[in-house]
Amino acid sequence: MNPRLPYLREKTSRLTESSGVYIMKDKENHIIYIGKAKNLRRRVSSYFRENAGHTPKVSAMVSNVNDYDFIVTDSEYEALLLECSLIKQHQPKYNILLKDDKGYHYIRISDDEYPRITAEKNTLQSGKYSNPYTSGFVAKETVDEVNRVFRLPTCSKKFPQDFRKSRPCLNYHIKNCMGVCTGKISREEYARIIRQAENFIKNGSAEALERMEKEMIQASENLEFEKALILRDRITYIKKSSEKQKIINNTIENADIIGIAESHNEIYITVLIYRNNRLFDKTVMEFSNNSDEDILSSFMMQYYYKKTDIPEMIIVENMPEDYELIQKMLDTQSGRKITINTAKRGNQTELLRLAKNNSAEYLALKNNRTGKEVIALEQLAQVLGLDKPPEYIEAYDISNLADESIVAGMVVFENGRPLKKAYKRFTIKQIQTQNDYESMYEVLERRLMHIINQDGDEYFRRTPDLILLDGGKGHVNTITELIQDLNLNIAVFGMVKNNKHRTRAIASGGREIQINNLQSAFNFVTRIQDEVHRYSVNYMHSKHKKKTYLSELTTVKGIGEKKSEKLMIKYKTKDNLKNASPEELAGTVGVNLDTARELWEVIQNL
Repeated sequence: MNPRLPYLREKTSRLTESSGVYIMKDKENHIIYIGKAKNLRRRVSSYFRENAGHTPKVSAMVSNVNDYDFIVTDSEYEALLLECSLIKQHQPKYNILLKDDKGYHYIRISDDEYPRITAEKNTLQSGKYSNPYTSGFVAKETVDEVNRVFRLPTCSKKFPQDFRKSRPCLNYHIKNCMGVCTGKISREEYARIIRQAENFIKNGSAEALERMEKEMIQASENLEFEKALILRDRITYIKKSSEKQKIINNTIENADIIGIAESHNEIYITVLIYRNNRLFDKTVMEFSNNSDEDILSSFMMQYYYKKTDIPEMIIVENMPEDYELIQKMLDTQSGRKITINTAKRGNQTELLRLAKNNSAEYLALKNNRTGKEVIALEQLAQVLGLDKPPEYIEAYDISNLADESIVAGMVVFENGRPLKKAYKRFTIKQIQTQNDYESMYEVLERRLMHIINQDGDEYFRRTPDLILLDGGKGHVNTITELIQDLNLNIAVFGMVKNNKHRTRAIASGGREIQINNLQSAFNFVTRIQDEVHRYSVNYMHSKHKKKTYLSELTTVKGIGEKKSEKLMIKYKTKDNLKNASPEELAGTVGVNLDTARELWEVIQNL
């Protein structure tokens, strides 16, 4: 607990109720967090009140606050702009930070007699360069695209020095190159094609297609049929290319598409930048996930603050919390109306999925995971209403044969993968008859007490982010009440099966949540449910076999339950038991040799 809380509460009780910005500082007077508020007193006091119920991230920040400053503004909008400016200036530890230290990439048109178009990491060579790209991938893809569309040479030959020195290569014969090496393309004609390619890079496919179609018609009317055929092929290629990939997109003229993927530790945000109907650039940014802010609001405020190149449309998955303030900032800076769209269907949904997949793949690479695992956890968090994707998941299933061998299995998934060394098995001790609710309650009570008492191994001491029960609303209500009684903060949901024992839905305390429309989350939950069922059933069968062995041993006169259990404890498996001699059996359970021989014969027939 922060010893400065009494002082901070007393100071905040006298704070103004005006709009403004608050600046949290640690004991070294370093700025650790900057926030805005419509009402400074109400917002700042929320950090320091007793029993505030903060998330772990907010609690970590509050525990380090030694003092705070504030700046009063005339409106919440002014507070937003000031917050953006101060965050960029001070880069506080507990804010979501947008840094500007990325390297850039360029498209270069050389100044040779027959210029080449290449992707470059700097501007050291002579020639004409495009505006900088933050994504080397987009710069290279654009160069590859324009060289294919305009059939420009990509070989190492120098022109006109290498005219007619060798036969044209394969690219010429498969129509990927116009064959400059043949010497049949004049310098003037080549320069005209380069101007077309440059215009294609700058202005996109829509304008280029319109212009080339006019040129094709004009060439045909002038009886320049070879030129018209070349233009026709070029137009066809662009149209086919746009159908196969999203580099060119005639339905999106100017837009930014923002896709977010997050884990407990990191956030990746991808912005696909469409200008003039083509993917002009892509930027991917990484952040530390140590803030409790709304990620999208914080990112958009910093990313677009004082930016002039704002497109007419910004496509996001969900509206940011500070939508109205962000909308005002965008409109004011650009001098026109900016549309913020939530993609729900059609082409925009596909583009948003592409942006999210890019972020997920970067996050997966950082954490040695797959993009599918990242997306599955994100979808699960979304459908269950969790603040963050669940990093550590425990799942439980009860298994029994009538009233015999009642057991439970606990499986663990960490970052979307089974953590088998954390799996646990439970034998039901308190419940003698078949009762799934009471059995589940006993298992979870025993397990959760390890969290309360911080005993057992490292996995028993760890608090899961999510508990999944093999069962419906009744199971969830039973365990939710237990968790509340123990004052723990753990999300609990049930995994509901259909009549074919397959995952059908997720159960909360009051309803069922359908997840079959979220394929990644559905497959992930199905995998968990199958794994916990397999684990608990295997344990039940092994327990049942053990009981059968024990009952057979007790048919020998002088061998009761305790002696038979002693045998199983020592020898553990049936094979070990069969390999024991009568003398060893006699020594283990303390019987005479005649009884031991009779026991040995029974064991051999098991």
